Amino acid sequence: MPSLEVGSVVEGRVTGITHFGAFVELAGGQTGLVHISEVADTYVRDVKDYLKENDIVRVKILSIEGGKIGLSIKQANPNYRPMRGRRGPSVTRQSFEDKLSKFLKESDERLSDLKKSQDSKRGGRGTRYSRIGG
Repeated sequence: MPSLEVGSVVEGRVTGITHFGAFVELAGGQTGLVHISEVADTYVRDVKDYLKENDIVRVKILSIEGGKIGLSIKQANPNYRPMRGRRGPSVTRQSFEDKLSKFLKESDERLSDLKKSQDSKRGGRGTRYSRIGG
């Protein structure tokens, strides 16, 4: 029976699925939680898209605190690489700056269009009413 130590990889059986993760029964009858962010190496909207009850899964033990065991399926994969290791900070920063710049430009354009639209509507109504009244 593999020992339950932080960092070790063991097998377990999925015993329950919630919107925030999955409960996995480990050797010795102890149960741990795989948080939704640790289910797969991609965005997980619904845990049920990846797991079902009674699935046998390999999990890495992330923490054991106060009787609660934190588990990870994605980190149990030998090919797992943390996100920080995949992209350099300059790539992420540049990408964010580009997105921010584009957002600000589009926002200014929309605001300008909205102001023009409101001004033309105000001017149009005023002219129309003055003709009716005059």
